[in-house]
Amino acid sequence: MNRYSATFVGFGAVLLWSLLALLTVGSNPIPPFQLSAMAFTLGGLIGLVFTIRKGGVYRTLKSIPTMVWLLGVGGLFGYHALYFSALRMAPAAEAGLIAYLWPLLIVLFSGLLPGEQLKPLHILGAVISFAGAALIVARGGAGFQWSYATGYALAVLCALTWSGYSVLSRRYSDVPTDVVAFFCLATAALSGVAHLLFEQTIAPKDITSWLSIAGLGLGPVGLAFYLWDVGVKKGDIQLLGTASYAAPLLSTCVLIVAGYAQASAVLLLAAGLITAGAVLAALGSRKS
Repeated sequence: MNRYSATFVGFGAVLLWSLLALLTVGSNPIPPFQLSAMAFTLGGLIGLVFTIRKGGVYRTLKSIPTMVWLLGVGGLFGYHALYFSALRMAPAAEAGLIAYLWPLLIVLFSGLLPGEQLKPLHILGAVISFAGAALIVARGGAGFQWSYATGYALAVLCALTWSGYSVLSRRYSDVPTDVVAFFCLATAALSGVAHLLFEQTIAPKDITSWLSIAGLGLGPVGLAFYLWDVGVKKGDIQLLGTASYAAPLLSTCVLIVAGYAQASAVLLLAAGLITAGAVLAALGSRKS
């Protein structure tokens, strides 16, 4: 697979992630860790089936260094535990947009890697995007609502966790994508333990909840991770980061169409600011 094909494959993950907020809200009232365990079990089993068919389970497990285990499981478990919790503790559209600062952070972090440099456009883009996030938190001048402060903070941690995972994965481009199946299963196990310790089990209340959970495991918490792994390891990570900036707008539009968010001028302006700032940062990352 060449560089451009891998980038295109990675963008498939972005399209699937635009459904993450909608399906998370649709799965309500399933607790965050229980939801993570259920979705990641399905996502991991999908990859495991293909790995078994290739006859490479032992070979794949043997090829995973300790640091890759920590990076993969920490990235997947950490991000989703934070993300699901954020959407339970703050309005879905606002929390989702703040969490989607990760494309901007990918560009900023990749600019600090060896052979790269931080340019003025990176800084300008960061200021504009964070202005958009601040606009969301301020809720259009209505004042900071402390009842949502924890949810907003968790959304920020989401962005930091996923951007760090994505950039650091580039260092392990020789590790096969099959390992993602084991990362998903390990994440499911950790989520299950956390659920038993901190949450009360709640059965899905209706067909919408069941379909949302299945949708998460098949798409945003399943196939998307395999596609993303190919993209960040083999593709153009900066071009892929640029393409990822479509995610906040797509996600917000999906929530609006589904009736979970209102198309207010403040929300759309914030989405535009985040996207515009991220694009400026990506332009600053282009090599001459």
